[in-house]
Amino acid sequence: MDIRAVAFDHPDAAKLMAEVQLEYVRRYGSEDVTPMDPAEFTPPQGLFLVGYLADVPVASGAWRAHDGPAPSFRPGDAELKRMYVAESARGRGFARAMLAELERTAWQAGRRRLVLETGTEQPEAIGLYRSSGYAEVPGFGVYADTPESRYYGKNLARD
Repeated sequence: MDIRAVAFDHPDAAKLMAEVQLEYVRRYGSEDVTPMDPAEFTPPQGLFLVGYLADVPVASGAWRAHDGPAPSFRPGDAELKRMYVAESARGRGFARAMLAELERTAWQAGRRRLVLETGTEQPEAIGLYRSSGYAEVPGFGVYADTPESRYYGKNLARD
């Protein structure tokens, strides 16, 4: 998989974000309503990545800087958003590759911890994050009080 940085409003990013929203509807009954400003995903404050197989977009992931407020966020944090692998490309390690690239690029941009929100209806995501060294953190954002939401974080370190 070839991973490339693209603008938040790039057609391939928009296509994959529409697909992930359909996945949320299928699993939870509604789309994700977390506010996201495209400017938040513009370097150096954020980044949107798309993974390609033979120039076909099959995976996405993004991060945006979050330096506060405490206790959910602290200086140097970044939040993962829009991790997704198209159904036709699942089971080949692309989500793990995308996560590794998000961690690497966030570290290079000066971020020291990644945090994220996922849900109980996404057991594959929970398994990926846990097996990649993410541990539970306090809830944040619009779903902080939703029983199905799960929150994870990982301190980034230089390899």
